[in-house]
Amino acid sequence: MTTIKYSVGVDIASSTFTASVGEIPWKVVLKPETFENTEDGYQALLVWFAQHRLPVSEMVVCMEATGVYSEGLAYFLYAKGYPVAVQSPLEVKRTFKPYGPKSDAVDSLQIAEYACRHMDKLSFWKPRSEILEQVKALLSVREQFVSQNTAHKNALKAIQRKVVRTPFAEQAYLQLIEQVKKQIQAIDTEVRRLIESDPTFKEMLLLLLSVPGVGLLLAAHFILLAQFSLEYKVLASFLGICPNEHSSGTSVFKHATSRHFGPSAIRKLLYLAACSICTHRPQFGMYLARKTKEGKPARLVLNNVENKLIRIMCAVLQSKTAFIENYHSVQPLVFQKALTAS
Repeated sequence: MTTIKYSVGVDIASSTFTASVGEIPWKVVLKPETFENTEDGYQALLVWFAQHRLPVSEMVVCMEATGVYSEGLAYFLYAKGYPVAVQSPLEVKRTFKPYGPKSDAVDSLQIAEYACRHMDKLSFWKPRSEILEQVKALLSVREQFVSQNTAHKNALKAIQRKVVRTPFAEQAYLQLIEQVKKQIQAIDTEVRRLIESDPTFKEMLLLLLSVPGVGLLLAAHFILLAQFSLEYKVLASFLGICPNEHSSGTSVFKHATSRHFGPSAIRKLLYLAACSICTHRPQFGMYLARKTKEGKPARLVLNNVENKLIRIMCAVLQSKTAFIENYHSVQPLVFQKALTAS
């Protein structure tokens, strides 16, 4: 196996990207260079590598997850055989102290240094299937439509409260709201159709829908997330729902709270699912009542329920077994002793 000798840090913006190269152990080899974030810019990056005799087999290219801005370059480099690592911007940011200048050049050097020093922690990127890419795009469009319809409904309420009513404007809003609602329903139908068109994703969907509180949207988001990892702790951390306490000695500066980062859409869906099962599932409802009676904030208790949901969803996908109500696991040694005793 070829040893990685060079780490490339890429800081990506909408129209350009800046790259720098470091050597392992950390030393700057090539100072930051800026390229156009286009096909021509990607080709120019390869020419830059070739001019400095940097072999593909000895390099890893690391970039921050910036959505559509980084997608084109990641696809291009992956197709050319380069190992591509896409890291959380927060993860890179936490590695370096927040002082000094801030620029694309500095950021690219920090990303290259991060890749060099944390090679064992890198998340290597590979393209999703076309089905999941379409599902991801549809879920994003759906979220925008829901937000727009909320704005339309608020605007309609505002004009309906006016002393002088405007029937034409009210009717226009009502028609617009209905049109967007139909588009949202059509998106939901297409998301299900796409997932069910692939046997593997269809099985994952059925398993997730067996979990209490999980509907189509949460299941679809989780299928996308499952391509990243199925480790419960990794996903809980990524979604930002691991409670954190800020304290020193006997002083508590903040009570344990969840962090406000991670994909907002799935966080909202997890919250709604937690509320739903606490309302409709007696065991969860009793848990919520007991913990709030003990003085725990309701939001913190719901956060614990969200964590439990993530754990259950990971478990059903890993075991490929649908959720079983009131299931109790038996440890192998205990089971063996029971058999021996009988």
